[in-house]
Parts: sequence; structure tokens; C-alpha cells
Amino acid sequence: MRLKLVPQQTNWDFFSRSKWTLGLSVLLIVVGFASFMIQGLNYGIDFRGGTTIRTESAQPVDVAAYRAALEPAGLGDISITEVFDPTFAADQNVAMVRIEAQEGEESASVSVVQGVETALRTIDPDMKFPSVESVGPKVSGELIQTAAIAVILAIAAVLFYIWLRFEWQFALGAVAALVHDVVLTLGVFSELQIKFDLAIIAALLTIVGYSLNDTVVVFDRVRENLRKYNKKDLKDVLNLSINETLSRTVMTSVTTLLALISLYVLGGDVIRGFVFAMIWGVIVGTYSSVFVASAILLWLGVKRDWSKPDANAGNQFGNVDA
Repeated sequence: MRLKLVPQQTNWDFFSRSKWTLGLSVLLIVVGFASFMIQGLNYGIDFRGGTTIRTESAQPVDVAAYRAALEPAGLGDISITEVFDPTFAADQNVAMVRIEAQEGEESASVSVVQGVETALRTIDPDMKFPSVESVGPKVSGELIQTAAIAVILAIAAVLFYIWLRFEWQFALGAVAALVHDVVLTLGVFSELQIKFDLAIIAALLTIVGYSLNDTVVVFDRVRENLRKYNKKDLKDVLNLSINETLSRTVMTSVTTLLALISLYVLGGDVIRGFVFAMIWGVIVGTYSSVFVASAILLWLGVKRDWSKPDANAGNQFGNVDA
């Protein structure tokens, strides 16, 4: 018995309420932008600066016990991550403890580091601390700039790729959907004040790739149907294409969400922010592929006369492998 999340054949009009769907997107973007301007992002240690202490113990790493031992010190944002390496011995358990920069200091002072070491030795008196490293505000500022450039370059590369593979109207529709996804993700992180670190940048880049994949699948079917039904109205072609790829879109999104929700529930605090960004990104990425990218394409229009000698203008790279 096959599982079907949507009927085998659908004929839904995805543009009958386009004013409402686009209006919802605009509203969420405005709210997210306002939140970003008013309260900003809750930057993690990667972007605020701080100190990283490497621990080594014969006892298994218990993140909850480490956190409980350090909580009375009131050091603010603390990140504890167990390090896995196949070269480690059986009794070599390594963790990285990151402490945010304290008020008025570029890194944790000697007394703070000593206090952390003393607190952790209550768990294991023989615990060792092989290294202590600090990241100052200047380096953190450079990381923020580099992360922003990485996201912008990824979106620019997508614009160029879609322009070559399809036409410029398709490219603008795809990029509008990607910008929509990134802005909404930044907005929800600002609104909820969830810790924003380098792992979230990785999630943003993954969201860009996921959303692009969904959009390209829909646009590829649109291009096929434009040639197949060259007399049909563009709105009808878009509706037909979205309906034909809807089963694939929903199945891909649902199966991805099942894995992400499992990670969110069982994965622990270390990856929870990353997984939350991915869950939100899959939802808004699927939404934007159906309602935003296609609506922009419908608004811009696309050349329909494929019979003229220049019918491939702007689409000369359409058969290039992805």
C-alpha cells in the first residue's frame, strides 16, 4: 500500500489568493526587519568574542553535568561541545567549553579561566585542560562580515545560474524566493532571540540550496509545459506545473522534516539552533517555491513564441546539466 500525502492528480489554483499569500510574506518580512532593527540578533560566542577551553577527561563527557557545574559562576552564554575523533584513546574524552567575552574584556581573565577549571574538576579531579584560546571582538566582527558575504555570494551565484539555465524572469523569481527565505529566517531568529552563530550561517546556506532545488524542479516543469502548451495562458501553465510537481515537493519536504524534528527532539542543545533554522527553512522554502517564485514569474511574464529563429534567446544554456 503506497503512502500518498497528496492526491495523484490535483487541479488547485495556487494564484486565486495570491494577494493574501504575497501579503502574508510582505507582513512577515516587515515584522522581521523591524525586529532586526530594534533588537538585532542574539549573537553567539562566534560573533561576540570569547574564550574556548579544551578539556580532557578519562570519564565520559556529560554536557548537562558540565553546564550545572559552571552555572553558579554566572558567566553568561556558555557552549559545551563533545569532540569526537577516531584517533582518541578509549579513555580520552574531549570537550570544548566556550565562554562569551565578559563585560569590558576581550577575553576571559585568568581568574575566570581558573574558576572554570576548578568548577569542572569537581566532576573529575584529574581533568586536564590542554589549551585555552580567545577570540576578540575584532575577529568576531570579521566573521560577521565574512558570513554576510558568503550568503550574498551564494544568492548571486544562484541568480547567474538560473539566468543561464532558463531566462532572466525565472532568475529574478528564484532569487526573490531565496531572499524571502533568508530574510524570514533572520527575522524569526531576531524575534525569538535564538542564539545566532556560525552554525546558523551554515543552515542559511543549506536553506538556499534546498529552496533553490525546489524552485528549479517547478521551473523546469514550467519550461516544458510552455513548449507543450504554447497557446495556454501563463497562469494556467504555472498552475499545471505546480500541480504536476506537488506530490514530489510535499513528499520531499515531509520526509526532510521528519528527520529534522527527530534531531530537534533528540539531538540536544548543541545542534538545536541549527536544526530549528533548517526546520523553518524547509517550511518557508517550500512555501516560497510554490507561492513566491511562481507569482513573481507570473507578474514578470515570459516569452512564449518559441517558433521564431531567436526562440532560444536567453535560454541557450537550458540543456546544461545541473
